[in-house]
Amino acid sequence: DVCSSDLAAIALALPLAACGSDSSEDADAASDTTASSTAFTPVTIEHAFGYTEIEQRPERVVTWGWGSTDAAIALGVVPVAMPKNSYGATDEGYMPWQKEAIEAAGAEEPTLLTEGTEPPFEEIAAAAPDVILANYSGITKADYAKLSQIAPTVAYPDQPWSTPWRDVITTVGQVLGEDAEAQDLLADIDEEVADAAKEHPEFQGRTIAAVAIDPSAFYVYTGADPRVQFLEDLGFTVAPSVAKLAGDEKGFYITLSTERLDELTSDVLLSYVPDQARVEAIEKDKTLQALPQLKAGTVASVVGESYVSSVSPPTALSLTWGLDAFVDALVPAVKAAG
Repeated sequence: DVCSSDLAAIALALPLAACGSDSSEDADAASDTTASSTAFTPVTIEHAFGYTEIEQRPERVVTWGWGSTDAAIALGVVPVAMPKNSYGATDEGYMPWQKEAIEAAGAEEPTLLTEGTEPPFEEIAAAAPDVILANYSGITKADYAKLSQIAPTVAYPDQPWSTPWRDVITTVGQVLGEDAEAQDLLADIDEEVADAAKEHPEFQGRTIAAVAIDPSAFYVYTGADPRVQFLEDLGFTVAPSVAKLAGDEKGFYITLSTERLDELTSDVLLSYVPDQARVEAIEKDKTLQALPQLKAGTVASVVGESYVSSVSPPTALSLTWGLDAFVDALVPAVKAAG
């Protein structure tokens, strides 16, 4: 479980005084080393709405959007306020991996911010933040202006809801003065994913398309989406048909009309579904029978709201939490592809 292990690793990384000496000189030297190793260097973060300067190490962090909450927790900083979750979450509003990590840290539970398309500005202001992390979110320029009046705010680097999950972690690391720890965290996560890829060489080079199918629409995730980049880390190649269907669209997904389903060709189709009933409904839906993967039996389904959330997109805490279930879903579909 990445939650408890990462937090333990951070605690163990704290500088230790040298053994075998009681001299005040040595103690002072150790104290100076500790102080210098934890000193905060002011940082400027460039993003879609300009630049944000962080002058001092933030102590009261508020997060908005997805991923930045988990990155902060994994780096040893539990936010004073964070978004409340409903999809795949506990009754309180935490994702299961967040709840585990906060309990493992023995930290005070954050204030849960009301969900919505627009940040709850009054609730955020009431939390008296030193910094607001919204580096994987959908905030508008107007939202950013309002948030910046409350505290220095870090927005996404380019397009809304399309920040690579690794960049979410490194940016949060920069803001918190934990750059090295962020790199170590990424290395640990990458090692687990790489181990999974090595255990499944059959993933290498297979083309894949990731989709979400609800009763009213068929969504295809593009190469700009972090969950697709995660598939590439496992060894898959994004199916050329995805880029062809996307055309000039720059977003993280496209909506595909049922008349063009036969054009979405790939070795494997990965479908994110909330429950088994939805899996069965998709299989029986006559409008979806044009999908070549459905005919070939090469559809992999990640089933369950928590598991769907853990990889869509992955975060510092969620990726390894859901990795095994994710891989287990892909194995039979790849095998069926021959």
